[in-house]
Amino acid sequence: MNGQVNGNAILENVRRYRGIASLYRQTAAFRPGQSWSLLEQARDWEARALSELEAYFATHMDYAAPRAA
Repeated sequence: MNGQVNGNAILENVRRYRGIASLYRQTAAFRPGQSWSLLEQARDWEARALSELEAYFATHMDYAAPRAA
């Protein structure tokens, strides 16, 4: 059960990070003078979300490997 709770927390973080990235992209559309900076920040939040997903699947793959053997 602990793995499920931890997995849900990771997926919630991913949802939040992607939401923040989306807000930066939306703001960039309305602030052309700051768009490059805002889009760079959006990219950083997306990278954060991706690293969380990679960690999530890496831990689940580690648990799944012994069962397959």
